[in-house]
Amino acid sequence: MKITQTPSPNFDARTLPISLLILHYTGMESGEAALARMCDADAKVSAHYMVETDGRIFQLVDEENRAWHAGVSEWAGETNINSASIGIEIVNGGHNVPLEDGSLPPYPDVQINAVIALSKAVMARHGSLTLLGHSDIAPERKDDPGEHFPWAGLAAAGLGAYPSVEDDRRILFTAGERDRGVSILQSGLAHIGYGARVTGIMDARTTAIVTALQRRYRQDQVDGVVDVMTMEIVKALVS
Repeated sequence: MKITQTPSPNFDARTLPISLLILHYTGMESGEAALARMCDADAKVSAHYMVETDGRIFQLVDEENRAWHAGVSEWAGETNINSASIGIEIVNGGHNVPLEDGSLPPYPDVQINAVIALSKAVMARHGSLTLLGHSDIAPERKDDPGEHFPWAGLAAAGLGAYPSVEDDRRILFTAGERDRGVSILQSGLAHIGYGARVTGIMDARTTAIVTALQRRYRQDQVDGVVDVMTMEIVKALVS
């Protein structure tokens, strides 16, 4: 695997062991623009790696250092995600730079194959890391790597889980509802690692987390509404 070194000044020292691998999309017009931004000291943003659409891999920050890619985020009660993670930026315009017809730009196979190879290499060095999207750790702020990212393909390659459940779209809970079942849902989301709080109410935070869950595991309908299928995905991930 060829990796081009493109050092960024935007890093500091870790204070936690590495336990997470976070995938992002760049959300910019081009990989060149994204790379320039992450190497700009004034931008104060970076990642450990960037993967171009043609599969080229760039390393900006040494894995032993803390890159600045996660922002305000949380997973399994930890909020210093930058210190606990390695970040991979994947060149894709995403929701910020859609195609002319309004659809989300695809991830080329050569790019995804490079992401898979890089992710496996990172895990070989650091052990089995929890693989997450930016939207998993910051569901109220971020959408990336988006509902067009092939999470199922990564799972088939041995990276992360992708539960298979019955396609049942009967609605259970919508925004604002109060129910004991919502508490069960929130407990399950928190058990998985999402930053859910058990309130018994489908509040804005819970709705955002459900949306993030669907963006990863039920990509054809991302609406934040809890239906039977969404609940079964939560159960499968908990178990």
